[in-house]
Amino acid sequence: MNVIYPLAVPKGRRLCCEVCEAPAERVCTACTVTYYCGPVHQKADWGSIHAKICQLLIPLRTTMPFYNSEEERQHGLQQLQMRQKHLIEFCYTVAQKYLFEGRHEDAVPAALHSLRFRMNVHGLSSVELVPAYLLLAEASLGLGRIVQAEEYLSQAQWTVLKSTDCSNATHSLLHRNLGLLYIAKKNLEEARYHLANDIYFASCAYGTEDVRTSGGYFHLANIFYGLKKMELADTLYTKVSEIWYTYLNSHYQALLQARSQQTDLLGKQFVNDTGLDEAQEAEAIRILTSILIIQESTSTKVPQKIMLILKALSILYYLMLEYSKAKEYAMKALSLAETHVSEEEQRVIQELLSVISADEKQLMN
Repeated sequence: MNVIYPLAVPKGRRLCCEVCEAPAERVCTACTVTYYCGPVHQKADWGSIHAKICQLLIPLRTTMPFYNSEEERQHGLQQLQMRQKHLIEFCYTVAQKYLFEGRHEDAVPAALHSLRFRMNVHGLSSVELVPAYLLLAEASLGLGRIVQAEEYLSQAQWTVLKSTDCSNATHSLLHRNLGLLYIAKKNLEEARYHLANDIYFASCAYGTEDVRTSGGYFHLANIFYGLKKMELADTLYTKVSEIWYTYLNSHYQALLQARSQQTDLLGKQFVNDTGLDEAQEAEAIRILTSILIIQESTSTKVPQKIMLILKALSILYYLMLEYSKAKEYAMKALSLAETHVSEEEQRVIQELLSVISADEKQLMN
């Protein structure tokens, strides 16, 4: 039974829904510290984030035990803060991943959790709240709730204006989301202004050729593509593809080199690693597949550009251990290479395909 009996609630205590903060009528029976206004929001929260963090919330939402000394109490507070910081990043990454996958409704509860934990750790006016506001704004845009998105973005802007130590990375995220807002509002001139600022601040934070900067190029390219300015769009799409391929190929080559130098004295196993979190992997898939669709649909197809994206996707899926997808893209790249590029380039793709096949076989055995 997960229905709350009002008489059982301590006097003066107000139980609020985890999703909308309305008066709660239900409680999660697994953790008994999370409340909901009804089954709809309980189901939404469970599907989004609660199933992943249910038991982690118990020590955060129960009364701290009695400590015998001030030292023990301080240690307990430090442990509590560490758990909250872990959940801030975990919930943020989950919400980001949902957004890149187009699951905007699922992103909202996870983003709300990240926001609330940030408030608990950093206070109500800290610039650390801005990334969570931006997640909620992007989710609202995806759901077509432009007014709500503007409210979250206004809160983020105000927080940044009040801050004296806002990082370039945060400025970049803010301008990117403002760019997306103005795209949704069909104000493309203002959108270009903010995306240009996104690229500037991201370049200051990470460099012009970093994958974290590539999102700004991608959204700017989408604007030019929508305006039928194909040459500008193609230039930016190509830059994004090259940034991602360079990044992924460097990880792939490092993996091959580590394996070739492996002494195996201790039976060490080298694990494939993209160097990205789940949200960044989802972003890479969305960006690269979007560009691939556009490149393949243009009347003036350039095989080398298509092949570059196919190789990037193949390596990405290979490093993610999704061998069937990796092989699918590698075979497409090889088919294209056989008629359009040099034998050396064909050999590179064949080697990639053989590495994927060998690892897939080893996994099956």
